[in-house]
Amino acid sequence: MYIPKEVERILFTGEQLGERVKQLGEEITRDYAGREPLFLGVLRGAAVFLVDLMRVVELPLEIDFIRTQSYVGTESCGKVEVDLMNVGNIEGKDVVIVEDICDTGRSLVEINKALKAKAPKSLKTVCLLDKPSRRVVDFKPDYVGFSVDDLFVVGSGFDCDGKFRNLPYIGVYSSVNNV
Repeated sequence: MYIPKEVERILFTGEQLGERVKQLGEEITRDYAGREPLFLGVLRGAAVFLVDLMRVVELPLEIDFIRTQSYVGTESCGKVEVDLMNVGNIEGKDVVIVEDICDTGRSLVEINKALKAKAPKSLKTVCLLDKPSRRVVDFKPDYVGFSVDDLFVVGSGFDCDGKFRNLPYIGVYSSVNNV
């Protein structure tokens, strides 16, 4: 298995990720029984998670994508830009925001605000990772894969300046943690 020198250690193996995503899919399948949710993936980080998750949700569903920008390198710049791109009419739909991580919470607060203005029937959030110690706004995801400490991670969709998204695990990025 390829482990770049920048990866200090593997935090979650591919097997651990697969098992937890399957559990999240079962929860969502149960909670949305009889409905057809729209999964809105937050590009680019959530793309891998969205694909893995939608494959284990046993419901008819739609997918689309939105984009936010709040990071430069390894640091959040504090300002969140939300681009709903070509998201169509979501009025009256059950919308599930699929995000890779809830860190400060700013992005998800802004995404929720933008989407609520479009009058969905319901709006929930699923995040693969949650870093509650970094929260600077009041936000709690509805579904969480794993809670993690204040670590900078790469792999399985997580990147550092666009690199390492393709790793089949989530690893701790070493240079950020002064190792």
